Amino acid sequence: MTEILTISSTFVKDLIVPRLVSSKKGDNGVVLVVGGNKIYHGAPILASMAALKSGTDLVYTAVPRSIILPIRSFSPNLIALPLPDDKLTIGSANKLIAMMPKKADSAAIGMGMTAKQEALITLIRQLKNMGTKLLLDASALIPEVLKEISGTSTIITPHPGEYKRIFGEEAGTTQKEQISNIDRLSKEYGITIILKGPANLVCSSEENGHVAVIKRSTPAMTVGGTGDVLAGLTAGLLTKLKPFDSCVLGVYFNGLAASLAYRQVGLHMVATDLIEYLPKVMKTFDKIKA
Repeated sequence: MTEILTISSTFVKDLIVPRLVSSKKGDNGVVLVVGGNKIYHGAPILASMAALKSGTDLVYTAVPRSIILPIRSFSPNLIALPLPDDKLTIGSANKLIAMMPKKADSAAIGMGMTAKQEALITLIRQLKNMGTKLLLDASALIPEVLKEISGTSTIITPHPGEYKRIFGEEAGTTQKEQISNIDRLSKEYGITIILKGPANLVCSSEENGHVAVIKRSTPAMTVGGTGDVLAGLTAGLLTKLKPFDSCVLGVYFNGLAASLAYRQVGLHMVATDLIEYLPKVMKTFDKIKA
């Protein structure tokens, strides 16, 4: 039987992993973000900045060489890795693995990306073999990936349209139907699902029928880019947490940041506002351990 979890601040605080006083660079997470094309250069920026703001130490942002300059000029905090082709090709995937300065603890793939199917599968397979935990979003949500990620607890983050594309069926018209469907499919494929919408639903094959329901904090979140922020934020948390827990915290903190932004600017919020406010809402939950 499916159990609905209530996500409170106490629930969230219990999930936070303390940072050790003795930790060094890299101990608190290394994230790889792969995305972007000639049109959508902003998506990997938003995801990468959110991953950094989550509290990770290093984020590598792999994008086509044609958009490497706007990535590098946006922030000196980003480590940009140029890929030779505008689409993700097998050659680009292999080159990316070869140029990675450090092994990534987690990877967010798909934001604003154009990819050849076989190249996406190649990248997923190589990262999986390296022990990198995966989050797939946007363009990476195609049916062909299901075989590769089955049984890995990989996170996918579809809205209803992307859900239909990857699974070949509707998510459901009521919340009850949606909960039943993501519970069934997360178990069938051994994955973790965030179904995005007015109520965000989180379900994982590892959680024995537990589903978290987290209402969207403001309709201002329909602005483009908030899903990219969620993907990067969740991938950052995934470096230290189980997939289900990182999803719950990602949705929760993304919503808190949006709520704070809405109080400041109303319906004129943009995705970069979430990046600005994430530290303000997450700082309350910080823990340091001797």
